[in-house]
Amino acid sequence: MFTNWGLAVATVTLSVAGAGFSAGALLSPGALVATQAAPADGGVQSQVALKVERDGKLTVSEKVTVPAGKSANRIAPLRLTAGPDTERVYTVTQPKVTGNGSASADDQNLTVHLGAGESTVSYVVDGAVADQGSHEDVRWQVASGWDVTIDRLTVSVVTPAEPQSITCLAGDPDSTTACGLSQIGEGGVPTAEQDTLTPGQRVDFAIGLPNGSVPVNERTAATNQLASAFALTPETGIGLLVLVVLLLVGIGLLWYARGRDAKALAGDVGPVEVLARDAAGHVAFASPDGVLPGQVGTVIDEHVDVVDVTATVIDLAVRNYLWIDEVPDGEGVLDWRIVRRNPADDSLTPYEKAVYTSLLGDAEQVRLSELRGKRVDLTAVRDALYSDVVAKEWFARRPDTERSRWWWAGVGIVALGIVLTVVLALTIGHALLGLAVVIAGGALAAGSRSMPARTRRGSALLHQVRGLLTYLTTVSPTDIPDSDREMVFSRSLPYAVVLGQTDRWLSVFRGLDPDADGTPGLYWFGEAEQVRDLDRFASRFPAFLSSLDGVLAQGGHLRALKA
Repeated sequence: MFTNWGLAVATVTLSVAGAGFSAGALLSPGALVATQAAPADGGVQSQVALKVERDGKLTVSEKVTVPAGKSANRIAPLRLTAGPDTERVYTVTQPKVTGNGSASADDQNLTVHLGAGESTVSYVVDGAVADQGSHEDVRWQVASGWDVTIDRLTVSVVTPAEPQSITCLAGDPDSTTACGLSQIGEGGVPTAEQDTLTPGQRVDFAIGLPNGSVPVNERTAATNQLASAFALTPETGIGLLVLVVLLLVGIGLLWYARGRDAKALAGDVGPVEVLARDAAGHVAFASPDGVLPGQVGTVIDEHVDVVDVTATVIDLAVRNYLWIDEVPDGEGVLDWRIVRRNPADDSLTPYEKAVYTSLLGDAEQVRLSELRGKRVDLTAVRDALYSDVVAKEWFARRPDTERSRWWWAGVGIVALGIVLTVVLALTIGHALLGLAVVIAGGALAAGSRSMPARTRRGSALLHQVRGLLTYLTTVSPTDIPDSDREMVFSRSLPYAVVLGQTDRWLSVFRGLDPDADGTPGLYWFGEAEQVRDLDRFASRFPAFLSSLDGVLAQGGHLRALKA
């Protein structure tokens, strides 16, 4: 066992034929001393003394002799390859030259400039101790980056515990060639030797110590700057988690304050009476809160969809503003025409007038095949319907404006996060924090669809529409007097269309006698002889709806819902 910190001295020597040199490296009692012949040309000599401190740092003292008339320079890298995508990072502090020269260090290199004569270079290395599982490995390139040939190198090591192993590699940076001598001699003293080192070659020197001898201080970093910037460290992990939580909580609070529907009171909802008797004693259909078919769809899903306009066209026909007729084209393919029956008056809402004008324009009638070729512009319909649901006090603000505002806000935050990520990646790192902002912006953009908020009246209507849906799925023709069935069937049909109950409604009323009210056939669809048979109407009407949906969807202004 070593005394006085378990002193170990390794001496590396170089001999040149016909020359004599003697060097002694006695650091303490028991140290190994080597004496060899000096080279004839008086080449550069280097004696390196290492001491592993108890705090894990490595103190280095290197005595370098440069022949007269020459100089020697060293640029030793402090980031060394440790794997395919990893570098081992060393830190050098307190660089100093005693004698003729200077030394400095930064994050990348240790730089030494020496003139002729004998000089001593000293510095402290941090990051040299690694945990290898079975032992601790203390590693440092005692020679690297010299621009001159080193004729002789000697290395001495002082450790706080007896070394268990020694490794010495020499040659080019990627060489695995062992030094000329590498052994632990008698008494546990490690020794190593290596011959001539030409410019650019290195000596990589390592000793193994028992676990726990000194603190492990190895540091590694990704070789790719971007990979390093995006590395998940404890600091960035905690920062990322905190930032994401704060941003998402902020978005949640924003939704709670702006995007949450006002709660409807029980008194606001009340019972939903869809069928009621009028003053003349007839059973009539009455929609809750006077809501129209197009408004129903918009209140439910906060969007103006193609089906909302289709249901409005049917409703305008039922209310005698339009007439729909089935027209064969002579080749066995059905076409339909929409005919102006009454002018759009003040009884219609602005969005209904916009539907009326978009379909007919100044014409008295139009075929769907003609509309298919000119792409119906429904921009005015969409804008009027969004404004209408606000005017009816079902929404506090236009749903489309709210979605757009918060979507663009989310996109802006995403862009800010991308810029922040790039800046962090190219400067101080921790680019994952910028990604947290990107995530928050993406969440806000995705959540923008939930930002439109219904008023208390709108929430109440939503409950009432559920009652309307129950009516459409449960009512039977036997619940309605014969003379009122055709009117109830027709007035309810646009609501069945917008609420997805068309097939059920047609199926239930297939056996309806349209003459029971004293007038032949349906009054708003086709010739009397065509619609005396409701079974025939039930088989043709879905084809008309599908064709009208296709025509309206071609404009591209509205969302087309698929079953």
